[in-house]
Amino acid sequence: MEIAALKSEDLSVRGQDRIQRNLFDAFLEACKTQGAKKDIVTDGDGRTLNYGELRRAAFALSSPLRKCTDPTDNIGILLPTGAGAVIALLSIHAAGRVPAMLNFTAGIKNLKAAINTAPISTVVTAHKFIEIAGLHDLIEELSRVVNVLYLEDMREEIGFTGKIRAVLGPIMPALFAPKSAPDDLAIILFTSGTEGNPKGVVLTHANILANIEQIEQHVQLQAGDIFFNPLPTFHCYGLTAGTLWPIFNGYPVVLHPSPLQTKTIAKRIFKTQSTVLFATDTFLQQYMRASAKDGLNSLRIAVCGAERVREETRKKAEEMFSFEVLEGYGVTECAPVLAANQPGDIRAGTIGKMLPGIETRLEPVEGLEDAGRLWVRGPNIMKGYISPDKPGEVIPLNEGWHDTGDVVSVDEDGYYVVRGRIKRFAKIGGEMVSLTVVENCASAVWPEHMHAAAIVPDPKKGERIILVTNHPDPNRPELLRWAQTHGVPEIAVPKKIISVDSLPVLGTGKLDYVSVTRLANQTYGLTA
Repeated sequence: MEIAALKSEDLSVRGQDRIQRNLFDAFLEACKTQGAKKDIVTDGDGRTLNYGELRRAAFALSSPLRKCTDPTDNIGILLPTGAGAVIALLSIHAAGRVPAMLNFTAGIKNLKAAINTAPISTVVTAHKFIEIAGLHDLIEELSRVVNVLYLEDMREEIGFTGKIRAVLGPIMPALFAPKSAPDDLAIILFTSGTEGNPKGVVLTHANILANIEQIEQHVQLQAGDIFFNPLPTFHCYGLTAGTLWPIFNGYPVVLHPSPLQTKTIAKRIFKTQSTVLFATDTFLQQYMRASAKDGLNSLRIAVCGAERVREETRKKAEEMFSFEVLEGYGVTECAPVLAANQPGDIRAGTIGKMLPGIETRLEPVEGLEDAGRLWVRGPNIMKGYISPDKPGEVIPLNEGWHDTGDVVSVDEDGYYVVRGRIKRFAKIGGEMVSLTVVENCASAVWPEHMHAAAIVPDPKKGERIILVTNHPDPNRPELLRWAQTHGVPEIAVPKKIISVDSLPVLGTGKLDYVSVTRLANQTYGLTA
């Protein structure tokens, strides 16, 4: 029997009003409200740009984009997190085109699949990025299917028209800014492609602006907050929360091109005296280990998503650096944030309460009595998918509901707990076991190490759980004793534990469960 739908508090009247525009209008309004001379973005090389400089660049570069693309074209962005990606995004909107965020770590096969799905005719990148990242072979492959434009070359091709747009656009935006409606397509992102070719996720202007307003209403900031975002903008969390939220609301943001540069990031947080950090649990642990004493003391909060936050992470942040770790939850299809703990109101083990304006319903899952499969509906939920089988065609949601594929429970106070992906439950002897519970147990016993659970076939019980860990000498009896004294059934204690030097991590900061499962299967001579 389906659990009745629940509704969070409503989006404020101010928030409802502010989503009735397009992204470029929202940016122009931020320029006007904050002032053109206010510094807003600090790039990876330390260069700082103000609102006026971003605005001029967007209007100017929109000119060569308009010349070499059609009004209905989707334009891919293949750039790391930084001022270049922000300018590319704003320029494409200023040109009246639709940006599609491309994951340069996904490999040529997935990139070509994404290009075909959207479809994408032109890709914007930068010579400097391709050189530093060593992506010449990838660009050579992409050049066979799309027109590749470089930011450096586009600056040289601005011409007289571009200069006119740069000068007059800020003065008379009604003449030069695009006329997109709030419900028009604003950004295309892509699913990971781990279960086939990536699908396009179609987000409207209203979807993204609604999520920004929801976050702003849910997580109270301070006037002097400075954001630090090392997460990729091809991932919705790094794009909406880590980049657009601060820019559209007047909070200076320090952008960093890669979350993997742990020592450099720790030093930059100290140097810029950033107060709000975006990260994943895995990356935050690395930044704290790489930081000198008091190196992260400027931080007030770290907002972590994409994976569960371990209690050890919270304790270390509080004891060593005196900042709070807020665990959030979201999915790309929801622009992406759905729920988050709040400063001063952290309930460990939960993802907090749903953001304003989100309606939820839980569908029953066989073998689980107190949890269900989460469906959501609200102003931030995507317009629909673009299927690889039907390029360019948006498949709308049924009555606005999206199936997250996650199993959650909710307490009487409205705090949600993610029990795991529906596909991350093992069925052993007829009982459902969450792999998240397995990982939680391992983290409690060995908090200084990383752990990931996987499922492999079992001839007798259907499925078997394997734990993969970077603990050099994991002791199963120790894990079993902890489970027995904490009410965890023995069936949730893996029979086999594999020790590795390091666990595979995706460019987004999430654990690479496909590779983890492959490791587990290889142990038994199986293919993943």
